[in-house]
Amino acid sequence: MSSASVSARYAANEAVRMMAEQEISKGGAPEMTDHVLRTESLSVFYGAAQALQDISLSIPGNRITALIGPSGCGKSTLLRCFNRMNDLIPGLRVEGKIWLHEQDLMAPAVDVVAVRRRVGMVFQKPNPFPKSIYDNIAWGARINGYLGDMDELVERCLRRAALWDEVKDKLSKSGEQLSGGQQQRLCIARTLAVEPEIILMDEPCSALDPISTAAVEDLMEDLKSEYTIVIVTHNMQQARRVSDMTACLMLDSTPGQGRRVGVVVEFSPTHRLFTNPTDPRTEAYITGRIG
Repeated sequence: MSSASVSARYAANEAVRMMAEQEISKGGAPEMTDHVLRTESLSVFYGAAQALQDISLSIPGNRITALIGPSGCGKSTLLRCFNRMNDLIPGLRVEGKIWLHEQDLMAPAVDVVAVRRRVGMVFQKPNPFPKSIYDNIAWGARINGYLGDMDELVERCLRRAALWDEVKDKLSKSGEQLSGGQQQRLCIARTLAVEPEIILMDEPCSALDPISTAAVEDLMEDLKSEYTIVIVTHNMQQARRVSDMTACLMLDSTPGQGRRVGVVVEFSPTHRLFTNPTDPRTEAYITGRIG
């Protein structure tokens, strides 16, 4: 994708977001902004060390929410809370509430496997299975008991991930033979195959070249009409280009303990956060004075 195309897409997205913000300021609201994912007083501990403190966020549906902030402030830790992946880390403890619609995801009786079907994850480094392209998509559906037309499902997911035209004649080839950008879109297609409601993305473009990054960003923009997307990114330009809402996390000193813990210092529509931040720490970070 040319730089002119990226600039045009950014300008179009920015115009849409500004219109939505104007509607909010008039007392209205853009469509499809019901909050589908909420945290209440969420704190996370690695043993005795606290990583996040008192996080309360409401993630709107059918929007892209970016989590930004300096390294070590807990962005990825927060992201992994949303589908209980932190449960796999020995010694990690979570306090507070996480709600998916009206379901308390932290309740003892919650089926964590079911949560991870509803809240899918795309990682920083593409990680296709050592299987064929076809089986990469079909694998999750099979273990979840999918009874429909598997060929149709594979094609549909690859089309949604904007990959079908590139791989339709080599579905039997290994997914590991694809380029980095194609592998990441394959992983996104694999996530779509289990029909999640929410897609989490942990720096999904950090290992990709600019052309592949633009393809994944375009894909995110297309997918948000059907899914809620939460993305961690260190790329401020990317956050501005693709997200509708942005949360800025910072390391804050714990009173009386001399420790630094991750907190959310600002959460607002992306255009507002980048043009008129209310917290001086946000302004210092997005302008490169800290981070």
